[in-house]
Amino acid sequence: MTDQADEQLQNEIDRALDGINLQDLDLDQEGPGGKGRGPSLVKATVVGISKPDVILEIGPRSQGVCPLSDFDDMPKIGDVYDFTLAGSDDGLSVLSLKGALEIKSWMELEVGALVKARVTAVNTGGLEVKVGTNRGFIPASQVAIGRIDDLSTLLNQTLVCQVLELDRGKGKLVLSRRAVMATEADAARSEAMGALSPGSKIQGKVTRIEAFGAFCEISPGVEGLMHISNYSHIRIEDLNEHLKVGQDLRLMILDITDGGKRIGLGKKQLDPNPWDGISSRHGEDSMVTGKVTRIMDFGAFVEIEPGVEGLVHVSKLAIGRTTNVSNVVTVGEELTVRITDVDEMGRRLSLSRLDASGALLGSDEATDTDAVRKTLEENEFTPKGLNLGALLKRAMNDDG
Repeated sequence: MTDQADEQLQNEIDRALDGINLQDLDLDQEGPGGKGRGPSLVKATVVGISKPDVILEIGPRSQGVCPLSDFDDMPKIGDVYDFTLAGSDDGLSVLSLKGALEIKSWMELEVGALVKARVTAVNTGGLEVKVGTNRGFIPASQVAIGRIDDLSTLLNQTLVCQVLELDRGKGKLVLSRRAVMATEADAARSEAMGALSPGSKIQGKVTRIEAFGAFCEISPGVEGLMHISNYSHIRIEDLNEHLKVGQDLRLMILDITDGGKRIGLGKKQLDPNPWDGISSRHGEDSMVTGKVTRIMDFGAFVEIEPGVEGLVHVSKLAIGRTTNVSNVVTVGEELTVRITDVDEMGRRLSLSRLDASGALLGSDEATDTDAVRKTLEENEFTPKGLNLGALLKRAMNDDG
């Protein structure tokens, strides 16, 4: 962890512990985590067993007893154990083997060690926990990798945590469940990466939807990001209108970077591409009707098929000079356009609202020009001296 990350984490812990005294938690408890924190250990030798007690020799002319139930295995005469002094009974010392084990567990704790912590309370800064009888604290930012809105759902649960801070003098024990989850996620990611590569087709489940894309779990603890542009060949403005959390998707892995920490996903790559075969469906100089999807300073994009857009350059939108595209067309407007160039490989279409002679499609000028063209085609050998005006007049009379 970098110095900057260490400082940031320390600031988070300090904010979480602001106003909280870990030594004051459950002060009615005895032992290293409560009121009797830090009692000394005494050594004693087993000299006899008189159920339900074990008779112990603490020192010359000093004896004590300890409940036999404190021992996991039957003690033998001569065995030496560490104990804590729990009290006295008619001048006989009452010792505790469990208390000594709890002290040892406290003394053996180290930063970085993994422990089991039971959640005992929730406050604004995080979770109060017990590790054995030792009191500890998990700052809210260290409870999980993602945000948990209601920490009370973890009450009475036992969590595996990593020791972040330990101050035996102050009885301060700060833990992180997030660090354990991150380590597990890294291990799961490393295992999953062995079977994944760019181009792999996988199943994913949507876990979170953002404005820029959707996060999908592709393996336990392994998530990837499907950018909004990789969801569909059709332009999508809001993924929430098409996806929901928990939905299963068939996806393709597009890229893997940072050792698997960043995985790019795509859905549209598995769907038929509407650009394939576009040149056979729409030849140059053919006319189609489409809808304006975007307006830019340099022209307007028109969708002629779902997922297929072409550009009408500003110079091809109207007769004469046009400086403001939005004054000529609006988003959502249907336009009849002429295809002037098809680049199937480059996924580009050039469109025009003008006919070949420069007249606006659908206008009287375009109709007249079309009539002249048809007349010329029908009269391959035009009589000498018949000018364009005469042809136009004849074409108009034929239409009438």
